[in-house]
Amino acid sequence: MAYDFATPVERRHPEGGWASQKWHRYASEVLPLWVADMDFRSPPGVVEALQARVAHGVYGYGEVPATLTETLCQWSAEHYDWPIQPEWQQWLPGVVPALHLAALALTAPGDGVLTVAPIYPPFLAVAERTGRLSQQAMLKAPSSPNEEWQLDIAALEAAITPRTRLLLWCQPHNPTGRVWRHEELAALAELVERHDLWVVSDELHCDLLLAEGARHRPLAAAFPVLAKRTITLWAPSKTFNLAGLTSACAVIPDPELRQRFATASKGLLPDGNVLGLVAAEAAYRDGEPWRQALLSVLREHRATLAARIANWPGVDWCAPESTYLAWLDMREAGLGEAPYKALLKQAGVALSDGAAFGCPGFVRLNFGTTASQLEAALSRMDTVLKRQ
Repeated sequence: MAYDFATPVERRHPEGGWASQKWHRYASEVLPLWVADMDFRSPPGVVEALQARVAHGVYGYGEVPATLTETLCQWSAEHYDWPIQPEWQQWLPGVVPALHLAALALTAPGDGVLTVAPIYPPFLAVAERTGRLSQQAMLKAPSSPNEEWQLDIAALEAAITPRTRLLLWCQPHNPTGRVWRHEELAALAELVERHDLWVVSDELHCDLLLAEGARHRPLAAAFPVLAKRTITLWAPSKTFNLAGLTSACAVIPDPELRQRFATASKGLLPDGNVLGLVAAEAAYRDGEPWRQALLSVLREHRATLAARIANWPGVDWCAPESTYLAWLDMREAGLGEAPYKALLKQAGVALSDGAAFGCPGFVRLNFGTTASQLEAALSRMDTVLKRQ
């Protein structure tokens, strides 16, 4: 089946009835390439499943259906070679709530919550919001153009104190797009075991690996010794563009850890979103052909972006190995301390501010949009950045 990733979808509804964070935060003349929200219609099978559920007309309290948990088990076995069980799954409305719940469930006030930076901004807020101690270690930044960001185990170990109890991990990594190598993860696993840490592994972008034939391996599957201390977070939201339906899953093999997490969620989270659960099941059951087509489009858009960056002096990057997010170093581009502001003002293109990820002078660019919309935004950026 052919899928349409080329036709722009109107997301600024004339009456404003379809409000979108991505498209409504800035003025109408701004082209948004910021938040991790693609501009593609979700897979036809998902749309059809939602239409059938909406037609039922009753949207009362729902339950997680056995068909969904079995579908995710099958997806995990086929795509990650990890035979998970239905009872390991805790479905909840989003990965960000899960990060905070894990801090509440597994740590006490004043305990240390550790992560690496740059990192998806909510990671940096978990400790403060839950009354814990925020701890960070910087990744090793590239020392030359096109070099990849690296996990700095020595820096991570130096950030650990006797108060450290929880590591918030991200693989593939947002915002750099790194797919961590086995030897990096092996060093991480050894450190986690030696310091007796809990781990929350956000693997939200794991179905968007851009190398041909690449396969994701969950942290808890690659290192079974970590399974008893790890909460793995998955969701169809990024892969199938379902973020607004707020449906995610915490996969927790250890029964005691699973109970602690479930207990912490009582009274803090609503019951499952009935439409989100329907969409998740349809995505994992029927969405694979669409996902493969999407990956081809994203590879093309990454190549388009690479050609542009080659003509932007003072802008460096390492092409992402996963997802549709590019992490650009603009510290030498002559745009000041906040290049996202300069590009918003001078080019009318909205990007994510690297300072929110822990790295001022960087920006994150979302190329998960149509080719025509991407070209329009990059042409605007050319007027500010292009080599003369």
